[in-house]
Order: sequence, then structure tokens, then C-alpha cells
Amino acid sequence: MTRCPAGQAEVEMAELYVKPGNKERGWNDPPQFSYGLQTQAGGPRRSLLTKRVAAPQDGSPRVPASETSPGPPPMGPPPPSSKAPRSPPVGSGPASGVEPTSFPVESEARLMEDVLRPLEQALEDCRGHTRKQVCDDISRRLALLQEQWAGGKLSIPVKKRMALLVQELSSHRWDAADDIHRSLMVDHVTEVSQWMVGVKRLIAEKRSLFSEEAANEEKSAATAEKNHTIPGFQQAS
Repeated sequence: MTRCPAGQAEVEMAELYVKPGNKERGWNDPPQFSYGLQTQAGGPRRSLLTKRVAAPQDGSPRVPASETSPGPPPMGPPPPSSKAPRSPPVGSGPASGVEPTSFPVESEARLMEDVLRPLEQALEDCRGHTRKQVCDDISRRLALLQEQWAGGKLSIPVKKRMALLVQELSSHRWDAADDIHRSLMVDHVTEVSQWMVGVKRLIAEKRSLFSEEAANEEKSAATAEKNHTIPGFQQAS
């Protein structure tokens, strides 16, 4: 039996595409294709990327290109911040909490006199009741205070506190005056250490004198009242 060239080619093609083995399949069963023929007809096989890439020589890690690519440049300057410091208005003065660095000349001289005069008066009151050596030492300390004040060696806070101390001393508030003395010794010891010892001693002597005078006055008043109530005392006098 002779076959035509076209029929023979179809048979050869069927034998290539159909897997051998099941000779008893029905006429309407679908053909079973051969996987080997499909891989042959698919062209050259691609080489799989199984080779490991060597690490860079400088030791820096490899970064994907998507991470190293720069982003889009910023569009225009950033908006101005609402928290930017504002310039002070023209003609505005210094803050109220800032103390002036100096007093006017007339105020300076008047303040020094207002501080030294009560201290010197208190020292004169203590003479005759206090030992001469103690009074002379207090006088020498007060002269040193005047010298440093006139020479501009005392700061504004020290001058202000001394003015308050003298006010408390003149009002016979001994504890308040002593508290101001201690605050000056703690906060400004380098300025006041040479003469503050005399001020402290003057406060103590003036307090003692005041207490002594008050006791003498009470004693005198009690004696006078007692003599006034004795029967016949006035007639005898």
C-alpha cells in the first residue's frame, strides 16, 4: 500500500507529537502530546541565573538602584515658619525684670547717704553701752563700706538690699534685718565680706540696747505706778 507524501508527513508529525504507549485508545480520545518535543521545538534554552555574584571589593553593601536614585528636587523654598522670632517694636524699652546697671549720680549719692546715716546713728546710740573696742571695729567696717560704695565696687543688688536692711533696722524689725544680712552673705559674699561683719554686730548691739531700754522703761513705769498707789506717798513727797 503506497501513501501520498502529504499523508506520510502527517503520520510522522503525529508520531512526534503523540506519546507512544497506549495503543488501545479510542478514536475520539484526545491525543497525548510529548513534553520532550515541545522543549525541542521551543528554541534554545535560557541559562538560569544560578551563579552567585561576588561581593564588591571595597566592602560596601550593594544597594538596589531604586534606592540610590535621587528623588525629585524640592519645588521652591520652604514656607516661612510661624515660630520665627519677631523683632521688638521700635522704641520699646528693656524688660521690666532686668535691673539697671547703675543709678544716676544724684540718686547714687542720696542712696549712699540714706544707708550710712542710720548705721552711724545706731553706732552712736550704742556708745556708752557697748565696749569701746567693739564700737571702734564697727566704725572701721562702716568706713570700709562707704569707701567701696563711693569707689563703685558694689553692685546694684547689694545697694538695694542694704537700703532694705537699714529700713528694717530703723523700724526695730531685728529678725528681718538679720535675714537680709544673711542673704547678702550667701549671694554676694565676695562684695560684702569685709564690712558685713560690722553691720551684723551693729544689728546685735542695737537690738540688745533696745531690749535693755525697753526693760528699763517698763521697770520705771512699774515703780512709778507702785509709788503712786501707796497711801500717803504723795502727801509725804
